[in-house]
Amino acid sequence: MDFEEDEVIVLTDDEGKEHEFNLVDTITVNDKEYAILQPVEEDEAIILRFGIDEEGNEVLFDIEDDEEWEKVADAWQEMAEEDEV
Repeated sequence: MDFEEDEVIVLTDDEGKEHEFNLVDTITVNDKEYAILQPVEEDEAIILRFGIDEEGNEVLFDIEDDEEWEKVADAWQEMAEEDEV
């Protein structure tokens, strides 16, 4: 997906409510690309996986597998720590 860091992304939840997020970073883990997003009015970031839906559109998916989520979160934390050094 073509997003720029610090770009505001609007996502719609299952109930049709829109939420604004800042794109903090993108990361690739095991050949899959992920977005690190921070809600505009909150401090805690979320991680979503880039993918393609049934209609061929690029979308962001929740990570439902705990092991996959941990791998991505750990990789992003390592990148953040390296950037601080």
